[in-house]
Amino acid sequence: MQHPTERLESMRQEALLGGGEARIEAQHGKGKLTARERIQLLLDPGTFQELGQLVTHRSTNFGLDKQRFLGDGVVTGYGKVNGRQVYVFSQDFTVLGGSLAEAHAAKICKIMDMAMENGAPVIGLNDSGGARIQEGVVSLGGYADIFHRNVKASGVVPQLSLILGPCAGGAVYSPALTDFIFMTEGTSYMFVTGPNVVKTVTHEEVTSEELGGASTHATKSGVTHFTAANEALVIEQAKRALGYLPQNCEEDPARLAYEAKDETRPNLDGLVPESAQQPYDIRDAVSEIVDEGSFMEVQPDFAENMVVGFGRLAGQSVGIVANQPAFLAGVLDNNASVKAARFVRTCDAFNVPLVVLEDVPGFLPGTDQEWNGIITNGAKLLYAFSEATVPRITVITRKAYGGAYDVMNSRHIGADLVFAWPTAEIAVMGAKGAAEIIFRKEIAGAEDPGAKLAEKEAEYAELFAHPYNAASRGYVDEVILPRNTREKLIQGMAMLKNKAVKTPRKKHSNIPLLSLIHI
Repeated sequence: MQHPTERLESMRQEALLGGGEARIEAQHGKGKLTARERIQLLLDPGTFQELGQLVTHRSTNFGLDKQRFLGDGVVTGYGKVNGRQVYVFSQDFTVLGGSLAEAHAAKICKIMDMAMENGAPVIGLNDSGGARIQEGVVSLGGYADIFHRNVKASGVVPQLSLILGPCAGGAVYSPALTDFIFMTEGTSYMFVTGPNVVKTVTHEEVTSEELGGASTHATKSGVTHFTAANEALVIEQAKRALGYLPQNCEEDPARLAYEAKDETRPNLDGLVPESAQQPYDIRDAVSEIVDEGSFMEVQPDFAENMVVGFGRLAGQSVGIVANQPAFLAGVLDNNASVKAARFVRTCDAFNVPLVVLEDVPGFLPGTDQEWNGIITNGAKLLYAFSEATVPRITVITRKAYGGAYDVMNSRHIGADLVFAWPTAEIAVMGAKGAAEIIFRKEIAGAEDPGAKLAEKEAEYAELFAHPYNAASRGYVDEVILPRNTREKLIQGMAMLKNKAVKTPRKKHSNIPLLSLIHI
């Protein structure tokens, strides 16, 4: 009979091997790390405390009684990232393809419950073929147990999902319920049904990469928020993102030490071109406004007419929402509206103040936009800003036209401070379009319609294409020189640090989740 301590050590060694040496080699051969290697990269050295290492499934269906692995295909526990408590699960593809069933799900649920009880983030390292078919409905129930916890934890503790291999079926819906999704390029996939099923049902020929690879979800669907070339870089992205978030909704994000200095940024004075039709890159403004090197863009390759991401102002974590004049003139469309709305709600949930840079000519017209729900999707952004209770400051750099002026965190929907640069144009529409409508008959009857249009355009611009009407009504708090923007934002955020909003008692809000479907 084996000595008790020897037996324990033997079982521990068995658990560390997962599906065995051959399968570990196969995992490495695909350019993928093992579940435990991923945890080592994620957590501070020596902080990981594993829970449930000796758990096994209890199923006997389809030969599963001969395939019992300690841990049942997922490594769970807690540790620290940059000195802060986190809970983690890491699916082991070497064990039954990382498939999820009763015992596997119970381990994940346990650490999710602990995260909620103790107020710390949950990080999921996902590498799973989906539900374990051999266990039937208990596998589906296991996923639903996780989904339910994802929803309860939403807005309470940060939830990060790292997709590090193929994830299908239920394995994609749990990540979709979390705050941020990270994907590796070339080795990770997300799809409800894989290429073979797609071919059978719809007769489409599509590769795994085309259907649900990192590039697809970064550019076409917007499902993923971050991508990187390999797992190590993805894990670093996740660690960086955590740094902008608090441990839970009851705390503020950690503030980094910052020594005050000259905060003027002269480069901003010449950023906006003289011609209102000429584009510029709003990222140049963002990089000048936030602490050097602090901007972390979210979904950079999706809906590029909107730039969102995290940054710091004098060490304070802030969320940036900015129209991008360099892409589609910064117009609001379906994708940009949903992208920004989702980010605004995330920041609001976790007490991250918002800085909005506005240069927007309006909403994108056309049947594609209308038939795909721009009314509802635009309302999501309006809703998100209106609902947000964190400090909110808007800077209008150039165009603020039409309903988009209202939607982009205007004073009317609760912005705490609104600044405008002298180049700001706040109006129902651009001067040319306005002149064509207002003076249509006069222009048509003129000897030189072109000259008359130019005259009336200049007349309208003189009346409305500036920030001073809005300032005279208090809609703009101050017209500022661009170079002073960073200083004004730092001072404004300091003033707003104790902001408290009392909201009406209600069960929950009724955000317009659904949009029309283009048929």
